[in-house]
Amino acid sequence: MPDTFPSITTLDQLLEELPVGEARRRQLGMVRGELYRALARGALPIAARHSLQRLLAEEALRPYRRLAESGTLRARRVKGGYPPTSEATNEARAQCIDLLRESYGLPALQLGAGGRVPPQPTPDFGALAALRRQLDQYLGEAMSPAKARLTAVLAIVLDAAPRAGELVAMRLSHIAPDNEAVYIRRRPQHGTEAGTSAGDWFELSPLTRAALGRWLGVREQLVQRAHGTSKVWVSLHPNHDGVLNEDGRATLRPPGMPLEEKGLLISYRSGRARYGLHALLPAKLEQLRRAVLDQAPPVARDTGPATAE
Repeated sequence: MPDTFPSITTLDQLLEELPVGEARRRQLGMVRGELYRALARGALPIAARHSLQRLLAEEALRPYRRLAESGTLRARRVKGGYPPTSEATNEARAQCIDLLRESYGLPALQLGAGGRVPPQPTPDFGALAALRRQLDQYLGEAMSPAKARLTAVLAIVLDAAPRAGELVAMRLSHIAPDNEAVYIRRRPQHGTEAGTSAGDWFELSPLTRAALGRWLGVREQLVQRAHGTSKVWVSLHPNHDGVLNEDGRATLRPPGMPLEEKGLLISYRSGRARYGLHALLPAKLEQLRRAVLDQAPPVARDTGPATAE
């Protein structure tokens, strides 16, 4: 067997950063070992050896799961053989797969319960109230930049129900003095370009004003490194746009660059997994937005927006 694969090396780095308990860490270690053995056997697509994203793709995980459940990928013999793994182990494996995918910014496959996809109900009023209480608790604690950004994003969604594209379009000029309100320029999912200019100011709750203020303080420090931007939501870590220079290397962009819609959605999914918010947050940000609209549609203020881009 080879010593390792690039995808497994990246997986090890991801596992080191996951804040999980000892029991879950042992289960994740089991999955890591099984994935390594599946790669070494040549049982998964070749691309899965080189890319963690391809290793966590459905076309690699489904054959891996069949092999693992059959017992073929066991690390050691059981009573002289390699019997199929138990239903409890199969369910734990499926949960680990979802946790790894969400931590890497991919949607859960939800392969548990024999492969049946459980329903994803929209959060009810009680769940939204519990989410507000959790965000309020976060504000009373020291927060990492990632948690500060996620808390502010979630709070604004609870107050104004913006889409992901509407969130990343927000600029500092779209925030009223003292964080009392935000301007949301509506961008309907199937709307035309000409129909995207209408917007409204939405009054913010005390919780959201505090969350936004906490994030803006973090944002200011990040933006200074990136030579400034008026966008509200910015990146936390160096990244690149995927374009290689003449040496075949990507040019890194510093933290504090404007966050794109994909990056916002990845931060939502990874934050949901990292902070154990599965019981309070649906799998997709859009589900949370629709829940807010269903429970208590935000009411726009009468004042008009500032003319700033």
